Amino acid sequence: MRPRPFHLAWGGGDGELHRERPRPAECPVSFESGCRKKFVFSFFDSNNILNPFNSLKAFTFNDLKNATRNFRPDSLLGEGGFGYVYKGWIDEQSFSASRPGCGMVVAVKKLKPESFQGHKEWLTEVDYLGQLHHPNLVKLIGYCSEGDNKLLVYEFMPKGSLENHLFRRSAQPLSWATRIKVAIGAARGLTFLHDAESQVIYRDFKASNILLDSEFNAKLSDFGLAKAGPTGDKTHVSTQVIGTHGYAAPEYIATGRLSVKSDVYSFGVVLLELLSGRRAVDKTKMGIEQNLVEWAIPYLCDKRKLYRIMDTRLEGQYPKKGAHAHFLYKPINISPLVPSLNHQQGIIIRHCTRWLLGLRCHRIGSHHCL
Repeated sequence: MRPRPFHLAWGGGDGELHRERPRPAECPVSFESGCRKKFVFSFFDSNNILNPFNSLKAFTFNDLKNATRNFRPDSLLGEGGFGYVYKGWIDEQSFSASRPGCGMVVAVKKLKPESFQGHKEWLTEVDYLGQLHHPNLVKLIGYCSEGDNKLLVYEFMPKGSLENHLFRRSAQPLSWATRIKVAIGAARGLTFLHDAESQVIYRDFKASNILLDSEFNAKLSDFGLAKAGPTGDKTHVSTQVIGTHGYAAPEYIATGRLSVKSDVYSFGVVLLELLSGRRAVDKTKMGIEQNLVEWAIPYLCDKRKLYRIMDTRLEGQYPKKGAHAHFLYKPINISPLVPSLNHQQGIIIRHCTRWLLGLRCHRIGSHHCL
């Protein structure tokens, strides 16, 4: 069973988690991107949305209706909590709609008009992806804002999501080399977000939000829940608890205190999914096995048992020396996989990337880089 997104807020004196009522759009926040260029993010109405985002193409609803063949069911790529994603074609020069198979393939996200939270996330997505550019972030090409019609146009990712490759029964199992490549790409995307002077906290790092191009290069998508990180000497921001069960850090759920460590925890969960081929939360399993992190911790604490978490579909085709050498008894050595075991240390995604690069250098049966 696929983990479901949730929107929760920390309650009052009874300390109970409850569903949060829709809130108005937030005030503008300052942000400095990885290219060290100063931006100010805010939520804009449909009349002003183009002003700060001259790099984005403004599409008409009719453009995108034609590009997706009137949003036909056979053009549907997927469905999220707040909208649908369709495959479309546009001319590479004029960006006008073109015939299927001609021009540039794009992914068109169409917001459900009745979704208040979805509208807020649509604005957040335009704010961030309109300004942020990195090889491991999905590229936002343009948008449409006509009345209740709110759409976003992205580069098309032909290999789909990591979630589909890991958990869809008909999918070909990913090789060890591909899994590590995906993890490295996703880690680099997070590093870019976290390295900004005013950090960006992704807040929804999960397998379904990691998209893959034709060469299995990973790109982070869906920035609707992204949040500006703490400023000055602050270590966190206090906020409404939003995320996906199984991926959200327990400390964040319990306190509402959000920091980059929340993303690091989610990154660790996805690494476990890559190694084990198991979902973060699987209600079809019994007891402790329903929660991937809880099930895996005992095996991560004993290097002799590590093989028990490895995906059987790998058929043993992973570098056992490399895999075991990095998982010893000390928490610092297992923290790249389960950051929750090491709350006292600020684990930086860059260190995880180096660790993954080290694993990539263990070819099956040799010691050369892949």
